[in-house]
Amino acid sequence: MGLNINKTIDAGKALFALEGRLDTMTAPDLEKEVQESTAGLTELCFDMDKLEYISSAGLRVLLASQKIMNNQGSMKVTNVNETIMEIFEVTGFSDILTIE
Repeated sequence: MGLNINKTIDAGKALFALEGRLDTMTAPDLEKEVQESTAGLTELCFDMDKLEYISSAGLRVLLASQKIMNNQGSMKVTNVNETIMEIFEVTGFSDILTIE
């Protein structure tokens, strides 16, 4: 099972709906999508409703995305399930990210 990325961009706001596993194999795909999309963005949202797993490689992509958006707008993470939230809390990402 890989990662499906459903990307919607409208008027400076981007929504990335993630489905599957964000790990060493799939993180570069998401990173590439984010890098291609962030120019001119003021809001970036990752919808994790269907994300089953995130690894350290996935966390690095989120951190890099946060750093980009700190300079030009805001980033948030939504619909985080218990499994992913536990990973965010253990790694301290729950303090770095805006989670709704």
